Amino acid sequence: MAFLDDPTNWVLFSFLIFVFVFMKFGYSKVIAIIDERIASIEKELNSVETLRIEAQELLAQYQRKHRDAMKEADEILAKAKNQAENIRKTAEKELIATKLRREKQLEERLERIEQEAVENVKAYATQLSLQAAETLIRSKMDKKSAQKLLEDSIDKIPAELA
Repeated sequence: MAFLDDPTNWVLFSFLIFVFVFMKFGYSKVIAIIDERIASIEKELNSVETLRIEAQELLAQYQRKHRDAMKEADEILAKAKNQAENIRKTAEKELIATKLRREKQLEERLERIEQEAVENVKAYATQLSLQAAETLIRSKMDKKSAQKLLEDSIDKIPAELA
């Protein structure tokens, strides 16, 4: 009975009974719990995978929107630069046209002033000439010569008018 006196044998015997009882009554429950846990983990993994795919789709969508927005911003910037260039060119043309118009107005004004000055000088010279001639005629002419000069001038008028 040395077999029964050895504690190692009792431990072995107890372990075998435990394994038998566990296999008979608890194995199916433990397997069911593990299967349930595996199903739960698979469900969570599927959910996580679905969320990952949705996140990637959203990321791609926002990247497309960002690219489109950047392209649109570049187009707006290009249009703004073109408009600014057109405005600058128009302003330069208007400035040149205004400058030319003012130069022309100034030239016309100077011509008018010059013509007025020439006319004033002519009028003044004529007035001086008339005064000088009158003074000369009064000092050199007597009544008889003046009468003859007047008659000759009157006789010349019809010939001048014809």
